[in-house]
Amino acid sequence: MKTGFVVASAVMGAIVMCDAASAEPFRFPDAQTKSRHTTQYTCATGRILQVTYWNAANGQSFALVPVKGQQMLFVNTLSASGVKYQAGSYTWWTKGPRADLYDATDGENAPPVLSDCVTIVREHTASLDPA
Repeated sequence: MKTGFVVASAVMGAIVMCDAASAEPFRFPDAQTKSRHTTQYTCATGRILQVTYWNAANGQSFALVPVKGQQMLFVNTLSASGVKYQAGSYTWWTKGPRADLYDATDGENAPPVLSDCVTIVREHTASLDPA
């Protein structure tokens, strides 16, 4: 549990220090990342999202998702189906090439904030240097 907190803290520190719009690579200084890939989605509303995913050597996964004009770092959590990522009140839930964004503050049975997001482009960057 402590390792997860340390990794998440290091990642959050890196997000704060890194401008999401810059060309600088996003780094996890204290986490050994195995791979990174960026996926572009188009949602039912016509909105296009670019989401970057990282897989750490310790089994954790992270997703950088744009929410209300800000890049938010999501951490994977237990899911019965697909891959579920959490950041604050938000849940980014992927199942195959599809994804939905939920906001828990909208209520337990509320529809997704963004729904039917479908992969249109996937750029894969294989192994990463932990340095």
